[in-house]
Amino acid sequence: MNLGSYLSRSSTFWPDQEALVCEEQRWSYRELEDSTNRLASALLVRGVQPGQAVATFAGNCGQLVETEMALCKGGFLRVPINSRLAAEEVEHILDYAAVQVLFTDTAHAEVARRAVARAGADCLVVDYDNTVEGVTHYSDLLAEGTASEPVAVDVSEDDPAVLNFTSGSTGKLKAAVQTQGNRLANMRKLLMTPGGGPSTAERYLAAGPITHATGMGLLASLSRGSTVVVLPKWDAELFLRTVEAERITTTFLVPTMLNMVLAHPSLAGHDLSSLTSVRVGGAPVSPQRLRQAVEAFGPVLMQGYGLGETTSGITVLTAEDVAAGITSDPDLLMSCGRPVFDTEVRVVDDSGKPVPAGSLGEIVARGPDCVRAYWKEPELSAETFRDGWVHTGDIGYLRADGYLFIVDRKKDMIISGGFNIYCSEVEAVLYEHPAVAEACVVGVPDVQWGEAVKAVVVRRESAALSEGELIEFCAERLARIKKPRSVDFVDELPVNRNGKTDRRAVRDPYWAGAIRKVH
Repeated sequence: MNLGSYLSRSSTFWPDQEALVCEEQRWSYRELEDSTNRLASALLVRGVQPGQAVATFAGNCGQLVETEMALCKGGFLRVPINSRLAAEEVEHILDYAAVQVLFTDTAHAEVARRAVARAGADCLVVDYDNTVEGVTHYSDLLAEGTASEPVAVDVSEDDPAVLNFTSGSTGKLKAAVQTQGNRLANMRKLLMTPGGGPSTAERYLAAGPITHATGMGLLASLSRGSTVVVLPKWDAELFLRTVEAERITTTFLVPTMLNMVLAHPSLAGHDLSSLTSVRVGGAPVSPQRLRQAVEAFGPVLMQGYGLGETTSGITVLTAEDVAAGITSDPDLLMSCGRPVFDTEVRVVDDSGKPVPAGSLGEIVARGPDCVRAYWKEPELSAETFRDGWVHTGDIGYLRADGYLFIVDRKKDMIISGGFNIYCSEVEAVLYEHPAVAEACVVGVPDVQWGEAVKAVVVRRESAALSEGELIEFCAERLARIKKPRSVDFVDELPVNRNGKTDRRAVRDPYWAGAIRKVH
């Protein structure tokens, strides 16, 4: 098998169809097929062997898509590095994965070179922008390859395809080993997603880093003749302009990005009528934000749940589900949907046994897209991947009709006076207040209760809101033990490298100097 062959096949069906767009650059399927064959063959000529690691460390650009497809064709192990990582972290990844080639851009070239030098790696550095001296220019590397025939190195479904690095809630970088078979299953699942998979009519906007969840569906889109439009950087105004100008039909946003779009003053001034699907994932979305999003975009909102360890989404809340949540079943707006295609999802107790519908437990999943190990981490692998199931570390419950509800991360649960309090439940209430733009709930030290609920809030622009008013608002909607005991107002919340609210960064200052850090 070879995943890159799906692009080759698309180029025979739709050679002149627009495949890829990034700013002023545009590739037809024929052109993308040629450039990816050149890159794959050039790497093979350079002596890089199938199965060896090739990394990317750059901001969003069309060349990242070219590289991903070329690595599929050559059977190489792809190592996408978050463009926000520091040199020391990049150095760790280069050494950890024995990276042979590192693709970068001008903005990241200095960090890349420093990391290579510190790692002492025999690693070829390639600059996408063709401007950095002392490294190989991307155009020169392409010229070493040939487009005379498709490259399609035969690989096994069990061969590693991607090292998906994540720090999760631990802070330690670890890599989920996504196999060729995992990636193939991901592609099939996206093609079978309720609401319709990619087609030649789809224009998908990759608005977030395509090294992460935003780029997870590229193969599915390119296998069906869709057009992929890459946003070079995240900016709410640029997003809105691009949706309008490129007539985008589908996109994926994390909740932080969705909040920024909904709060943008020019939202109503843009024509967004081309959108047929806006998918939201990566973190829980409050019901109030879902309602606002439907008002802004129409009945096209979908919410999903997945992890790097599952390669793709394992549940989906369809646009019809969201509409039902608004009109007749409000609890649905707190759900992340039902299992998708061939994925199985359970909620289990500490011994791994399924719990009854409505009972809390850990969410576990299995299926052909689920990872079986972390790279070089046998103990961590044994803890997370057990008896064929991925243990997510998320607490939730299944409703009798199959809808999954995530309550919180195990590590984000607040224990106050012996009671379990879930941050997401309190945050959902905070978002109901019209003056709240963003909110993050954490546990802080408390002499009497061990931990107390703290809300850290960003007010909407020009909104007046006091601590007492917000606490009283929550007290009317939550059990007394769950309401925030205190509120801090800030100008902005910290985000992690994937654009999600960084709960640990919010929480840690409150625990500085504490003798016992219960979290």
